[in-house]
Amino acid sequence: MKKFFMTLVAVAMAVSVNAQGYFGGSIGVASVKNGGADAETTYKFVPEIGWNFNSEWAAGVAFGYQKGACDLQYGSYGQDVDTEILSVNPYVRYTAWNTKYVNVFVDGGIGLASIKDVGTEFNLGLRPGVAINFNDKISFVAHVGFVGFDSFSPKGDGDSSNMVGVDLNGNNILFGLYFSF
Repeated sequence: MKKFFMTLVAVAMAVSVNAQGYFGGSIGVASVKNGGADAETTYKFVPEIGWNFNSEWAAGVAFGYQKGACDLQYGSYGQDVDTEILSVNPYVRYTAWNTKYVNVFVDGGIGLASIKDVGTEFNLGLRPGVAINFNDKISFVAHVGFVGFDSFSPKGDGDSSNMVGVDLNGNNILFGLYFSF
């Protein structure tokens, strides 16, 4: 048993020697106006923390908070709803192309969201992205789209809805800034 734990410690130390942490995230503000209704402000805050194990592999987690007019396109909830959304999205990142200034990657992860007074959402899939490296410590990051499975379960007696496929619309783009340490 001692040998097993010593081996785990040695592996963890070897992995962490090459590792580099990062933190950052995304913020967003939008004005939503439907028909003759008054415009509503929506904002989103998505902090993120992760760990690069080497130049190809990383793991992290993003936490999200969104408040305002959220466009919910699920079953009978296909209208704008003024609500709050809390989410958590752990992921594993594979960097397919890595240069000094540009990294092209894909995040494979699980997403869980609680939509206040409306329901819950679960997704499992891939989110492609690109990072523009300003220097060794600062990167501009963009995630574009989603490929995978998404499920929405409303509160109460409503019917659940599921989506399997590719979502590459203009509303599924997220920009952020990362700081490496």
